[in-house]
Amino acid sequence: MNNINEQLFAKKKNSRWAIRPLVSEEVYTNREEHLEYLYNAAIDAIGRRTMSTVLLGQRRMGKTEIFKRVVNRLFFEQDHLDPNAVVPVYYSFKDEPLDRWEFAIGYTENFLRWYAAFRLRDPSILSPDSVSRDGLSELIKARLEVPEGLAGALNFMRFLQEKDVTTPEDKAVTLPRRVSDWDESTIVMFLDEFQNTRLPQYNFSIVGYMQEAVESPTCPHFVTGSAMSILAREILGRGSLFGRFRSHPIEPMTNYWGARLAFNASRYHKAHIDEKMLPVVADRCGGNPFYITAVIQQAAEQGKPIVSEETLNEILAVDLSSGFIWAELNDQVTKWIERINEYGITKWVLYLSAIEEGDRLDLDRIQKELAEREGKVVPIETIRDVLIKLSRGDLLQYMELGGWFRKIDDPILLEFLKVWGRIEVEGQDRAGVQNDLRTQYQTIKRRIYDHKGYLAEVYIAQILWSGQNKTLPGKLFHSKEDITLPWHFSYVKLRSRLGGGKGMEIDVEGGAGKERWICESKWWIGRKVGRVEVESLMRKGNAVKEEVGEGLQILRLWFFAHDGFTEEAEALMLKNGVLWSVREDLNGLLECLGLRELPELVDEQGN
Repeated sequence: MNNINEQLFAKKKNSRWAIRPLVSEEVYTNREEHLEYLYNAAIDAIGRRTMSTVLLGQRRMGKTEIFKRVVNRLFFEQDHLDPNAVVPVYYSFKDEPLDRWEFAIGYTENFLRWYAAFRLRDPSILSPDSVSRDGLSELIKARLEVPEGLAGALNFMRFLQEKDVTTPEDKAVTLPRRVSDWDESTIVMFLDEFQNTRLPQYNFSIVGYMQEAVESPTCPHFVTGSAMSILAREILGRGSLFGRFRSHPIEPMTNYWGARLAFNASRYHKAHIDEKMLPVVADRCGGNPFYITAVIQQAAEQGKPIVSEETLNEILAVDLSSGFIWAELNDQVTKWIERINEYGITKWVLYLSAIEEGDRLDLDRIQKELAEREGKVVPIETIRDVLIKLSRGDLLQYMELGGWFRKIDDPILLEFLKVWGRIEVEGQDRAGVQNDLRTQYQTIKRRIYDHKGYLAEVYIAQILWSGQNKTLPGKLFHSKEDITLPWHFSYVKLRSRLGGGKGMEIDVEGGAGKERWICESKWWIGRKVGRVEVESLMRKGNAVKEEVGEGLQILRLWFFAHDGFTEEAEALMLKNGVLWSVREDLNGLLECLGLRELPELVDEQGN
């Protein structure tokens, strides 16, 4: 037994995390861009080149996970004995009621724990189970050389406990800056769930005091949170913090990386999914990593392989009504409604908003529906007030300048709200609702008819995204010259339509201002692409020229054919400057960009 305990202790001591990530390494997929950005920004703070930054994105996009992983890198990859090293500090604003003294003491204690833990390379100091609050000061004095700024922080902690401080919340949030300024050191604060500073559980405000804290060149603050509307519009978009933060957006995963996540998650959770269905899962989940993982977990729990859109739809129906997605979103919605249910009609307003036929919400219709279902006429202004409060929780969108409301751009959340409303608002039987949903989803038409072709399009789109501002070998496009991609694509769209003409669907379209890419993909096995298909691509190119007009200076036409082209087709493309690639070329491009090669699909005859 002692030997086992010693092994566990040694494993913990050698672990490379100060704050434990929630997603296993086997599953975690492609947030490297954001990890590198924040890590490098933190290191640049040593040279006083870093501005406070907000990581902004929709709920469940992995923002907290990114923060934790960057903090762990800073904790372990630097020389902690170097006085110029960046001291990382992680703090998550609580969702429970706190008074100003509890907040100030907790914030200050957290800061001192992280400072000591980093300088001593000892993560156990972060835990109150290892080091008590009273013992923390003694540990720091005994084991660290204490410069003046840090000595002041220890005094401040004692003053707080004696309640001998004016505006303790002000002095607490500015403490890290005071220490870094006084000692000429570098500290980076990672503040999670920052929107909680604006919720009712705090009967005091710290946002105004934060202005002085975040403007520090020695102590930049990186913030994020799960309520994007409150963060972007209320806290950082106006008032004392307006203009004090650089915005770094985090978008949904591309279908390529969403497919990679689905692949990794399926291996980890031992769920079977056909490779050609991987990007379809990503597409249906809107690139949201939580939804993608939840679908895979549900497939594993049900023992149901994802081999078609039909099986995917059935798994989604189960998870939306009783599975992982239901549990997470139900908790999110319930907590928010409990906070704002001043009029007792919030559930009804949210449900009626979700089942609105159009995208734009009709307040008059919601008022009539409420009168029919609740037997009372609710003033429009009251409904408007409820909708504004719901928008603060990212449950719908408030177009503030126009004064109108629209549904949230999250198809999974919208579907959940319809199911949730039938169960929690209308009081329908859960089993009956789940069965209705399964029946409805079983009759949904296939959105993607050629899964192999769609898979190739997803890879082509990722080449455009990953190849931005890079020069790729011309031979892989059958071009005499190397091909330089634009420095930044405004968009890369799959299966967009050009006008109303028949056959004018574009497989992959990339827009970069004056430059456009129009890409065609044919995953044909045992058959080559001929002149007719090349002429079709060229017609689409001409249509784009006419549509865009003089603003278009560079038009790239690119054709991928799995098994190649006829000699006549190749001659036509060579004459007209059309780029083209076969499977080996595409794999070469993927390799150049550090991406996974096209999979070998066993079922080559069907979808």
